Amino acid sequence: MITKITGDIVSLQLDSITLRSGAFEYEVLVPEFTRRQLQSEKGKTVSLHTIFFMDGNPQMGKQVPRLIGFLTEAEREFFDLFCSVDGIGTRKALRAMLRPVNEIATAIEEKDEKFITSLPGIGAAMAERVVAKLRRKVPKFALLVTRHVPDSETQPDITSEAFNALIGLGHTESEARRLIDSVVETKTKFKTWDEILNAIYQKNK
Repeated sequence: MITKITGDIVSLQLDSITLRSGAFEYEVLVPEFTRRQLQSEKGKTVSLHTIFFMDGNPQMGKQVPRLIGFLTEAEREFFDLFCSVDGIGTRKALRAMLRPVNEIATAIEEKDEKFITSLPGIGAAMAERVVAKLRRKVPKFALLVTRHVPDSETQPDITSEAFNALIGLGHTESEARRLIDSVVETKTKFKTWDEILNAIYQKNK
């Protein structure tokens, strides 16, 4: 079982990163909030705490071994806990974890179902289920401090707000990530999410 991998970031895709470790390159799936923290660290060495799972439908004989990576053991533990809720599988949890773990955990602890339903793929009934099952199990995760990336000029929560805004404007998740990446890569320092949107639309006039 692979529980941790250290390597150089070769590339970042929409929902994964490629790490070079020794003679091997590994594709590691990551939630959006983790990908944002690694956005400016291409070529640098990073350690990810990993979960191994089989992706696909076993009844159809189409399963692929995959790794999911997190920057801390606590984030990996929270992901496992989140997946324990009925109806939330590995893929849905990956898609839903758009915001940092401490923000999601705080929302669960405070029964903020409006926030929880703002996460991709989580409806009202699912939000109620999440609160009912996890509320008493998440206080320690609400105290987590999001990893700071010194070289990043854009706050992870700002890009998350911009991502949500683009989804609200009708863009797909992949389009929203591509548009945000196109302006974040310019190394411009943004103070608010609407500055990111303005930069995107100026760039794509």
